[in-house]
Amino acid sequence: MSAPVFSAGTAQSLHLLFEWLALATGVQLYRWQRRRARQPAMLQPGSFAVVVGCILGAAIGNKLVFWIEMPHLWQSAASDWRLIASGQSIVGGLLGGLLGVEIAKKFAGIQRSTGDQFILPLVAGTVIGRIGCFLAGLHDGTYGTPTALPWGVDFGDGMPRHPTQVYDMLFALAMGALLWRYRARLAPYEGLAFKLYLSAYLAWRLLVDGIKPVPYAYAFGWSGIQLVCVLALACYLPIVLRQTMELKRT
Repeated sequence: MSAPVFSAGTAQSLHLLFEWLALATGVQLYRWQRRRARQPAMLQPGSFAVVVGCILGAAIGNKLVFWIEMPHLWQSAASDWRLIASGQSIVGGLLGGLLGVEIAKKFAGIQRSTGDQFILPLVAGTVIGRIGCFLAGLHDGTYGTPTALPWGVDFGDGMPRHPTQVYDMLFALAMGALLWRYRARLAPYEGLAFKLYLSAYLAWRLLVDGIKPVPYAYAFGWSGIQLVCVLALACYLPIVLRQTMELKRT
């Protein structure tokens, strides 16, 4: 199977287009859910603080994890400022957005959980964004290692590879569908659905990034993203497990 092959400039433009489309779709879905739940508009002080915290945190985490993944580019960035703004990381965006929201809630005095309403926007945003990654092909760092499996995709170098962008889309859709199926059971436990989604996605990335080229190897041959996933899971899983056990006891 062969994927469309574009020049570097066209691939970057397509990738950027789908990034913005993913962001715009996510925002609209978040607004729709709030209207449906008869909650205050996004521009209300408390809600606005959460949205701003999410966007700023995601933007910072996005770049930070990319630079953890690509430390060998640090030296080049000193001579080319454009490299500083380059690169994306969904894992960094998720973790940064989570921290940004929690910090914003502290300042705004919001105690209830707000994460569950981010699941649908995240699923849609991941699917749309990964379409851009797939179209970017070899000009994007999200393709997989060579494979002999029948669904391997040739991104233009004559080598069938794991279409890990498609794997990511399928995982996001499957996890979103699973949480939707059990939404009634999870509803009394505000925030648990989001915690399950985030921890599952981190575990998934730890697994699937094992069949991607590693740009810079850390301990055990892990990539920077895998290392971040392990550290995040070590901090986050105890919280998720505690709430999940409470759910099982009911």
